[in-house]
Amino acid sequence: MTQIPEQYRDLLEEPVTASLATVLPNGQPQVTPVWCDLEDGLIRVNTAKGRQKHKDMVDRPQVTVMAIDPQNPYRYLEVRGRVARIEEEGADAHIDLLAKQYMGVDRYPNHDPDETRVIAYIEPIKVSDLG
Repeated sequence: MTQIPEQYRDLLEEPVTASLATVLPNGQPQVTPVWCDLEDGLIRVNTAKGRQKHKDMVDRPQVTVMAIDPQNPYRYLEVRGRVARIEEEGADAHIDLLAKQYMGVDRYPNHDPDETRVIAYIEPIKVSDLG
């Protein structure tokens, strides 16, 4: 597994909204703004089961995550990777953790009892950084 350079880890550990690119069934890329964090070198992205990005990651696990430093748009991190696994366990707690980090609230305000949250664990394969 490729490591995220230490000097760019802040772009995935601090509340920086990243872009997640997945591949649609027709081969067209689809890009979504996401919250993310790192765990044991893997990028974690939280979404609801059944959303387009979830279906894409299940069917075509090749993804790219790009985080741009909000203070310097020329300092960025691009991580090409693959979804190593997707888990439901702990996903509600994870979205609450991200809401605390990104919004300063204890509970994610858009919890929907009709949705099942999932965590996608992305393994970095190629890392490009600039800054």
